[in-house]
Amino acid sequence: MNNSSIAGHPLYQLTKIRFLEFWREPEAVFWTLFFPILLATGLGIAFRNHAPDVIKIAIVESGSKSQSVASAVAKNPGLSAVICDEQTAQRALATGKVALIVIPLSSDQVVYRFDDTNPDGHAARALTDDSVQRAAGRSDPVQATNQFETEAGSRYIDFLLPGLLAMNIMGNGIWGVCFPIIDARRKKLLKRMVASPMSRTQYLASFLLSRLLFLVFDISILVGFGHLAFGVPVRGTLAAIVLICIVAALSFSAVGLLISARLSTNEAASGVANAVMLPMWILSGVFFSARRFPDVVQPIIHALPLTAAVDALRSVMLEGAPVVSLGSELAVLGAWLAVSFVLAVQLFRWR
Repeated sequence: MNNSSIAGHPLYQLTKIRFLEFWREPEAVFWTLFFPILLATGLGIAFRNHAPDVIKIAIVESGSKSQSVASAVAKNPGLSAVICDEQTAQRALATGKVALIVIPLSSDQVVYRFDDTNPDGHAARALTDDSVQRAAGRSDPVQATNQFETEAGSRYIDFLLPGLLAMNIMGNGIWGVCFPIIDARRKKLLKRMVASPMSRTQYLASFLLSRLLFLVFDISILVGFGHLAFGVPVRGTLAAIVLICIVAALSFSAVGLLISARLSTNEAASGVANAVMLPMWILSGVFFSARRFPDVVQPIIHALPLTAAVDALRSVMLEGAPVVSLGSELAVLGAWLAVSFVLAVQLFRWR
C-alpha cells in the first residue's frame, strides 16, 4: 500500500482528526500532560523522606513523680513532653494534640493512656516506656547498632509515579473517547458519518489508535520528569513500559467507547465515567497499597484494569520485572480491551 492510499484510508483520516481535535483544546492538553506533573510534584514534596516527626505526649501533674518522668523523656529526641492536669491532657489526646498521656502513680508505677488504633500512640508508648525504664536503671544485655540507608525505589514518590502514569492513561482513555463521540452525537454529526465510506469498526478503532499517539507524551513527560526531578528508578526496560502502556491505553479507550456507545449527553457520560473510574482510584492502589483492603475483595480489586496497569508498571519500574512475568496483568487488560470493544461495536448508536 503506497503513501497516497494510506493517506486516503478512512481509518487514517479519522485517527488524524482525533489527534488534531485534542491539540486544539488547551484545557485537554493541560489536564493530560501538565496536571500529572503538578500532582507528582506536590505529592513528591509533601511525602518526601525526612527526619521522623517529634511525637508530643502529656504528663499528668503529680509533683516530683511527673518531673522525673519529664526528665527521662527529655533525653529522647523523638519525644516532646508537656506537664498539665489530667483534664487538659485528656482534651489534648481527644483532639489529637498529643499521642499519649503518662500518669505517674508512684516512683515505680506509671499508666499509659492512648488510642490503640493510632500508630503514633503505640510509637509514643514504646519510646516513653523505654526512656522511663532506662532512667530507672534498665540496661540492654545485647548491644545494638543502627545503620541508616535511603534507597531509591523505597520512597513514596517511587511508589506513586507508576500509579499516576496508569491513572493518567485511564483518564485520557476514558474521557478522551467519551466526550468527542457524545459531542458528535449531540450535534447530529454521527448520522452524517454513516453515509461516508467507513465502517463502524473503523470509526471506533480511530479513537483507540489516536490514544496511542499520546502515549509518547504520557510516558516521556511523566517518567522522564520523575526520574530527573526525584530520581525515580526505571529498573526495567523501556520496551516493557511501552508495551504495558499500549495495552492499558487500548483497554481504557475501549471502556470509554463502551460508555459512550448509547449515551447522548455529556452530563450522563460524566456520571457514568466517574462511577467507573472512582472505585478504581480508591481500590487499585494508586495512592496507597491495595493490600490494605480485606482479603474478601482482593479478587475483585485484581480484576480491575487500573490495578493490573499499576501493578505491572511498578513491577517493571521498581523491580525490573521482565514482560514474561506480567502474564496475569496483561491478560486482565487484554480481556477488558476485547470485551469492551466488541460490546461497543455491537451497542454503538449513531443517532
